[in-house]
Amino acid sequence: MTHPAGEQATLPTRDPKWWTLTAVCLGVFMLLLDITIVNVALPDIQTELDASLSDLQWVIDAYALSLAALLLTAGSLADLFGRRRLFVIGLVIFTLGSIACGASQDIFFLQVARAFQGIGGAAMFATALALLAAAFHGKDRGTAFGAFGATTGVAVAIGPVLGGALTSGLSWRWIFFVNVPICLLALSVSVMKVVESKDPRAGRPDWLGFVTFSLALAALVYGLIEAGKDGWAETRVVTCFVVSAVLLVVFVVSQLKQRHPMFDLGLLRKPTFTGGLIAAFGVSVSIFSLLTYLVIYVQNVLGYSAVETGVRFLYLSAASFVAAAIAGRLSEHVPVKWLIGPGFLVLGVGLVLMMGIQDDSSWTHLIPGLLVSGIGIGMINPPLASTAVGVVAVARAGMASGVNSTFRQVGVATGIAALGSIFSQRVSDAVRPELTAGHVPAQALDGLTAAISGGQVEPAARAAQQAAAAQGGPSAGQRAYELVHHVGTSGVVSSLNHITLIAAVIAFASGVLSLILIRQKDFVDRSGHEAAPSAEDSTDGAAQVS
Repeated sequence: MTHPAGEQATLPTRDPKWWTLTAVCLGVFMLLLDITIVNVALPDIQTELDASLSDLQWVIDAYALSLAALLLTAGSLADLFGRRRLFVIGLVIFTLGSIACGASQDIFFLQVARAFQGIGGAAMFATALALLAAAFHGKDRGTAFGAFGATTGVAVAIGPVLGGALTSGLSWRWIFFVNVPICLLALSVSVMKVVESKDPRAGRPDWLGFVTFSLALAALVYGLIEAGKDGWAETRVVTCFVVSAVLLVVFVVSQLKQRHPMFDLGLLRKPTFTGGLIAAFGVSVSIFSLLTYLVIYVQNVLGYSAVETGVRFLYLSAASFVAAAIAGRLSEHVPVKWLIGPGFLVLGVGLVLMMGIQDDSSWTHLIPGLLVSGIGIGMINPPLASTAVGVVAVARAGMASGVNSTFRQVGVATGIAALGSIFSQRVSDAVRPELTAGHVPAQALDGLTAAISGGQVEPAARAAQQAAAAQGGPSAGQRAYELVHHVGTSGVVSSLNHITLIAAVIAFASGVLSLILIRQKDFVDRSGHEAAPSAEDSTDGAAQVS
């Protein structure tokens, strides 16, 4: 909807576009807040719902999977049936999913509810900036996008602390219930004030691509997570990998054959586009996936509460927030490869600084690594968003942005699954022989090993103490506690250092590939031209998020 320039100047408060900005920022703030505060609540969820490490992996991956699988399809549906309509549907689904998450009484129900949240999140991500692009033009568009960027930065910065405060002060359930009033406010503004927009040229969604891609990704993540429990050579794990590979081949063939595919593979011919995908995947599979296990270490091994943990991770989020603001300004004057590539190298250095954790290390060991890693993240994210769409024609920018955002979520899902499996297997291999040598009863061995493999060192030690004290008295209980606590801490610390090294290697490799592949000459010159608010914007909102 457009208005004469004079009317905009006279009646700015009545212009629907500002209500559109309000609704979009509310929705995106809630989505990002929900992503960033879940990590600090994982140990409390683990304790209350008696969850294993693989259960916790699914709490995050169920959301990431549905989000990654549906982003491109949601963008197509929004162009076809209306962006406001899909945004409203996404808000409703996300609200119901949040209520279901908060009310969960068992871990499986929470996982299903998280997947349901992801469906709503995909609908909102796919339409957020599309609504802004349709409503704003000229200088106002820059203002709107700036407000959107500030909203994402604030949500990421305060998420860990707010999540910790809600978890410690009330319950982990409130990290989900807090979404409800924000959702309702965004919903009321969207229904009453936001103007609908569609793309008259929109085609049908690619359902074959959606189904094959979704099932391939689900099989891959399931196989990665199960490998942590059963081993990489177990028949079920190998079968999952084979099924995933076959489905991915079918997906690729379907994209090559269709006239309007969900992922135009021809985009990969531009090295800069491929470099952007590697960067999107790399930042998610390294630092963002590792954060889950760092939080488990700080809470379950070092013994800090959720709010204390959230405050300590402010070093990462605050450094990222400041660096992103600087990088955003520099991206107008510096080629993006010289922000993204070096950003990954800085991130890799930060991850290396986190390594070397000892059994008796305190949380302060992590401070240099968190600060440097935060700077790296801040250097990468702002220019990466523009890289996703800057190397393609305007008409293909929506698909390019959506594919880049999908790779971010795929990185989160596969990174958490793979690092978690490696972590769990290494802990199990390290502690089982030590517990056996310490004469832990065979009937308790599996349970203690599983608990420690999930990072629950203190609960496992307390359980061993109680069992030993019941049979041999307080002194036997104390010896059992000391044995399990020492063995468990040593196993977790060693495994955490190992997966941190893996994350660092991924960051360095992503940085080198970004420097090689991202080329300034690939960027499309749009000086003097403004993108039309049509299909190209349909999934742009997700490009900023992770």
